[in-house]
Amino acid sequence: MRQFLTQVFRRIKFQTRLIVAIALMVLATQLIAAPVNATGVYQIPNLAAGDRNWILDKAEILSRLTEGQINTELDKLANDTGNQVRFVTIRHLDYGETVESFTNQLFEKWFPTPEAQANQILLVIDSVTNNTAIRTGEKVKSILSDEIANSIAQETVLVPLKEGDKYNQAFSDAGDRLIAVLTGEPDPGPPEVKDTVNVERTFKKAEETDTGNATIWVVGLLLAATVIPMVTYFFYQGFSG
Repeated sequence: MRQFLTQVFRRIKFQTRLIVAIALMVLATQLIAAPVNATGVYQIPNLAAGDRNWILDKAEILSRLTEGQINTELDKLANDTGNQVRFVTIRHLDYGETVESFTNQLFEKWFPTPEAQANQILLVIDSVTNNTAIRTGEKVKSILSDEIANSIAQETVLVPLKEGDKYNQAFSDAGDRLIAVLTGEPDPGPPEVKDTVNVERTFKKAEETDTGNATIWVVGLLLAATVIPMVTYFFYQGFSG
């Protein structure tokens, strides 16, 4: 019986070590994945000369149809007026970075001189937080005031997102409003907010739950590593008695 119990406890010890090792691997994977998924300005390539792609969808939140339509409209705007609008979507920012600081750094990376910046508009969204920022060149400000630019970023883009993460509509509406203002038409203004009961979201997005699920797995595995050996020990104590 003693030999049998010795073999059992050796097996329990091995299983416990295995469970702890798996738990640590799961936790380490999550800790490594978070910074890897983050986007910094250094990861965004410089604009090539004559680049006519007006959308950089790093977060992959826009459909190909919407992206194609917006690109066509913004390309026509650039040809007709010389004003160039670029949309950038990212999924997650580097630690300590804000969407405003990211936007300013990218704007200055892509357009390093006042002359290059003059007719540029850059709108950025972080899809995890749905925070937005916009930066415009000095020459554009005579047509597109800071007040209207901020309204486009904070209202035209965000209203459809508050109604259900409607990214395609958000960017289509932003593009339409920017084009109207930059071609000299009256500003259509922000979208109307529907008068509905604001029900607070009680669930999380997939991006928000990844780390939480990993933590649950780790805690569960560690509990199993503790409880299973104890139960087995008391079971065999009773059996041997």
